[in-house]
Order: sequence, then C-alpha cells, then structure tokens
Amino acid sequence: MKRDYTDLVRRVDFTKSSGGTVPAVIQDASTNVMLMLGYMNKDALLETIDSGLVTFFSRSKGRLWVKGETSKNYLHVVEIKLDCDFDTLLIKAKPDGVVCHTGAETCFNEENSGTDFLRTLEKIIEGRKKHPLSGSYTSTLFKEGINRMAQKVGEEAIEMVIESKDNNNKLFLNEAADLMFHYLVLLQAKNKTLDDVIEVLEKRHKLK
Repeated sequence: MKRDYTDLVRRVDFTKSSGGTVPAVIQDASTNVMLMLGYMNKDALLETIDSGLVTFFSRSKGRLWVKGETSKNYLHVVEIKLDCDFDTLLIKAKPDGVVCHTGAETCFNEENSGTDFLRTLEKIIEGRKKHPLSGSYTSTLFKEGINRMAQKVGEEAIEMVIESKDNNNKLFLNEAADLMFHYLVLLQAKNKTLDDVIEVLEKRHKLK
C-alpha cells in the first residue's frame, strides 16, 4: 500500500530555486548510508511517488530521468521526508545495485566497515542476482543454481574447519571470508537477508 504524500508535495517550496528544483538526498533504507544527491522539480517528485522509483530532473538535459534507467540499478522508494525549511527532500530507498556511475556503492565514497560493509556486500550480491553481469563470479553462481551454491557453502565450511586446526591465521581468515561470501549468496538465492537471520538470533537471545 502506497503512502499518501499529498500534503508533503503541497508543502515543498520549489520557488527558492530559479529552476524550480529542490535537492533530494538519497539514503539507503537498510544501512542509512548516504548514497547520492540529485534534484527534483514537482513533476519528478510526483513521478517518484507514483512509480516508486527515484526520478530526478536533469538540469543539464532539461528532462526527467529515472535513476538506473541505463544501469538497471534502480532506487526503490521506502520513505520520503521534507526538511524544516520545506526546500530539501530526504528519500530512503532500497538500491538494486551500485549507485555511483564510477561503480562505487555511494557517490560520497564512504568507507563502510563492520556490519555496514556486510550490508553493502549483500546489496552488491542482490544486484548481481537481479541484473547478471557477464564475467561476474557471483552472477555465474546464481546461473548455476541452488545446488551449486549450497555445495560451495559446504566446501568453504570444510576448508575453514581444516584451516582452524592449524596456526596460519591468514589462511583461516581467508577461508572464513570465503564462507561468509558464499553464505550471503545462498541467503539471496533463498530470498532471505541478514536481517532475517538477525531476527531469529534476537528471538533466541530473548528466550535465554
């Protein structure tokens, strides 16, 4: 069910800019990472709300453009907010893949670490699933099917166990990283996410 943004559209002040646009900051709805900045006029905002895909107004080309119309890495709208001066939009969205035209996850080149990086990696894997790339190992795994992906998780788990019995920390961590990667791929193949797993763990913790 779509949210009603009628009042928000009415309150946006498009007159502060000579071009009738307002800046729109795009934020990842899952990680809260700032992804990019674009500009919207009223038509772009209405199209964004109607289609559910972030749509900007190109000031150089003088037309609306859907983010991802070329790369297919669309930004799916989750929530739209308006700032206190009524002249800047914050749009929380779910990206299909990388956002920046340089191939980076964000146009701000933020360095993600810890769980933030895991969620970024999860987004990349999801993008390879939805929009396969030629030569991509991840896309190849999805093409080979669930049996192959499950097999890889098993193989990597065994290799990590073997390395855990020795004292080579570098090899052990490499195998742990391989297992984590293939585990994330398998989750995507089953249409599940890290958040789904975390929810199970949280419920178990509450029962202890």
